[in-house]
Amino acid sequence: MAGEFPIVFALYPRLTQLDFTGPLEVLARLPGAAIVLAAVRGGELAVDSGITFANVRPLAEVQECALLCVPGGFGTAAAMEDPLYLEALRRLGSRARYITSVCTGSLLLGAAGLLRGKRAACHWAFRELLPLFGAVVDSRRVVRDGNLFTGGGVTAGIDMALTVVAEIAGRDLAEAVQLAIEYAPDPPFDSGRPEAARAEIVAAVRRRFDAQRASAAQRFAHSTRSDTLSGP
Repeated sequence: MAGEFPIVFALYPRLTQLDFTGPLEVLARLPGAAIVLAAVRGGELAVDSGITFANVRPLAEVQECALLCVPGGFGTAAAMEDPLYLEALRRLGSRARYITSVCTGSLLLGAAGLLRGKRAACHWAFRELLPLFGAVVDSRRVVRDGNLFTGGGVTAGIDMALTVVAEIAGRDLAEAVQLAIEYAPDPPFDSGRPEAARAEIVAAVRRRFDAQRASAAQRFAHSTRSDTLSGP
């Protein structure tokens, strides 16, 4: 419909729900925003926290969008091996006005061939994988490169979405949205970045992700050899 601004969240099993529900809460306040949750199979989708989302549309039925958002999560590696998912990212990304990601979602954009030569953010424990997909690592919480907006891990998705709102509708609306959702981070601990956290905490969290990375390493390498070479 005229005046609508379709925003597609390209979902997959075992993603981290805050990776997309955080940005969704912000982006849904854009004028004309029309939110679409879509996944390869549609229907119901279970995420890594045990929540199941219903009435998810099949990605094949989504023809285009103004803004594409790709979340991250522990299902990232498996999603990289889903050719239908990656093809949907290529198709929608090639026509979207804005391409966005949160956390390891940038790796999925990379696997779809959408990051070549681009600066991008990622979760701190996985950002070293970005060059495998032709991207340039940027450690900032929110990174913009042209029409590409990428966020760091999980909560950075809110910052990314506010940055996008300011770009699309102006700073006044972005600040109003921030106030409306009372987004004023004041964490009880200064451990939200590896540079600030205690060494033993960083090591413990790295070990948690290393287990996931070890099981996914072959998938990362495979997607680098195949999907990123095929091109959008």
